[in-house]
Amino acid sequence: MATKKPKSKGGNEGPQFVFSRQNYIMIIAGLLILALGFLLLIGGGSDNPNVFNYSLFNFQRLTLAPILILVGYVIEILAILKRPKVRS
Repeated sequence: MATKKPKSKGGNEGPQFVFSRQNYIMIIAGLLILALGFLLLIGGGSDNPNVFNYSLFNFQRLTLAPILILVGYVIEILAILKRPKVRS
């Protein structure tokens, strides 16, 4: 006797992913923005500890980099919480 395979109810035979393609694109974009923000924080040190380096307090490190990091985290949260569109 041959055994019958159980039929799936959804009709979609492909693998079921947790996130949609748009979610993965948003996750990658958020990670790139986070990486850029952390890269902008690098530097500003001095080779001689007795010499003060004013490049530590420029716009890039005090304003731009933290804003990019916050935007990256917000994009990551939105990418995780976004529901994929249901196709019927």
